[in-house]
Amino acid sequence: MDYEPKARKQLRAIKDRRLLVALEREIAALAEDPRPPGCLKLVGQRDHWRVRVGDWRIVYRIEDGRLVVIVVRVAPRSGVYW
Repeated sequence: MDYEPKARKQLRAIKDRRLLVALEREIAALAEDPRPPGCLKLVGQRDHWRVRVGDWRIVYRIEDGRLVVIVVRVAPRSGVYW
């Protein structure tokens, strides 16, 4: 599991402890199963996927060749997509 700098910054900015725990739990689960039920591949993005945690989204990239999941963004739905 790895994080892009922006994703780390977004996680550090979350003040709601319950939300942060839920997001961290989901990120940890991605290390075990990077394509869990309910995940979606992002249209127009080659290796980017997303999972939902309430109104929040975790956008991540899977590098199968290296067996690595890289968290790209963590944000509310309204601000996560580019």
